Amino acid sequence: MTTTPLTVAVLGPGGVGGLIGGLLARDGHRVVCLAGEETAAVIARDGLQVRSARFGDFTARVEAATELREPVDAAFVTVKETALAAALDRMPPEALGAGIVVPLLNGLDHMALLREHYQAGRVVAGTIRVEATRTAPGRIEHTSPFAAIELGATARHASPVAEFAEQLRHAGLDVTLCEDETAMLWSKLSFLAPFALLTTRHASGIGTVRTEHRAELRAVLDEISAVTRAVGAPADAQTLLASFDRIPGTMRSSMQRDVEAGRPTELDAIGGAVLRAADAHAVAVPTIARLVSDLSDSSDR
Repeated sequence: MTTTPLTVAVLGPGGVGGLIGGLLARDGHRVVCLAGEETAAVIARDGLQVRSARFGDFTARVEAATELREPVDAAFVTVKETALAAALDRMPPEALGAGIVVPLLNGLDHMALLREHYQAGRVVAGTIRVEATRTAPGRIEHTSPFAAIELGATARHASPVAEFAEQLRHAGLDVTLCEDETAMLWSKLSFLAPFALLTTRHASGIGTVRTEHRAELRAVLDEISAVTRAVGAPADAQTLLASFDRIPGTMRSSMQRDVEAGRPTELDAIGGAVLRAADAHAVAVPTIARLVSDLSDSSDR
């Protein structure tokens, strides 16, 4: 990987993938969006249309296909966890070449699946903190004042990942590197799980949760901090609470939007992942277990 323009695939050009693809294309990189036939046709014709208070409103011209047919420098996997297994057919391992694979999915279980499907050493752990939504094929609304990516930079990946991070920063994204993959993934999950579970359960933005349901928020943060420490990652409930107090009160989770739209949710990938880890390490999480049960029951009705 060099400072010359890259060829980057985006598997699942929704809110997250569309924003990243649009920024990279605007910065001069070749972007290939991989999606279903209808979505790919719209994106090939109209490009990625991004509306963002931070990055401005712009249209980026990209390529689009239903399947990857040539090697790339990097591939972002940005589908929902619920659609991951089926989506991988669009990006065959033999077509990927020597490119790195960067999943930006919620939860934990996708890492094992991707490292079984692709050459394990080419899958680089990643997380993103952003509020971005696909409002129609190729149309992206970026509503958070941040778009922060963290990439796992283990010894095996350090050099190519560092170079890739520079390219992403040049495109406008905030990018940090982390040597501890477990700490990185759990740092995201320890924030995301309380955010998703509580905003979805109470059908409100985080501002309402942190005022009207503050005791419940504190209980969830205490529990997930205990699980995070049990798996070997650092966590502090008070630090997490301060993070929740800083974010815009109107922020809502993607799980909440999925419920409102009647789409499948990532409840198992997010809440289920926490419960499985808690069970494995014998950590009591009664509040989180109740929230997962309540949301599971409501989705079955």
